[in-house]
Amino acid sequence: MLKKNKDRITIIRKILKATFPNVKTQLRYRNPFELLVATILSAQCTDKQVNSVTKDLFNKLKTPKDFSHASTETIEKLIRPTGFFRNKTKNIKKCSASLIEKYKGDVPQTLDELVKLPGVGRKTANVVLGAAFGIPGIVVDTHVARISKRLGFTENHDPVKIEFDLMKIIPKNEWNDFCLQLIYFGRAVCKARKPGCSTCPLYDLCDFTGKTS
Repeated sequence: MLKKNKDRITIIRKILKATFPNVKTQLRYRNPFELLVATILSAQCTDKQVNSVTKDLFNKLKTPKDFSHASTETIEKLIRPTGFFRNKTKNIKKCSASLIEKYKGDVPQTLDELVKLPGVGRKTANVVLGAAFGIPGIVVDTHVARISKRLGFTENHDPVKIEFDLMKIIPKNEWNDFCLQLIYFGRAVCKARKPGCSTCPLYDLCDFTGKTS
């Protein structure tokens, strides 16, 4: 059952903001291109693992030109611990080449342009737009999807549909922080297998059927 009452949503937003007042992506980067690569690497991988890989990766390969010219074997070896390294290598090399060909090596600042790059979906594009450029976007990762359903913000399972459902009920100027707050909340409290209901600041506002007392 959907729970989209405006007053309830306002209270949830205020509680999340008070609980997690200073949120930012946990991926380490020095420029938009590094964030783009790190976000591609983060698929099916923890931010902590990505950061341990990119520390060395970005010292050896710094620009789209570096990545596009590097051998497949070199990149695969450097990013192997992130998993799915062969497909990620292919996407990063193609993405880098496309940035050079179409944007002179710069990362574009619109969703439409970003999602046309190899290996870049809406989630990756919105991460880059929000963190690197301060452009509002809804990032739907596993935490955001899970908690949005538990709180009754959506009945959808498709990330794009969840994204549009959240866009309708969350003020645009809060999109970036709200999603990060849900991610922080998901990691710390509302975990997938065993949600920490006993310490949850949203307990009284949640009708999740798997809620424990």
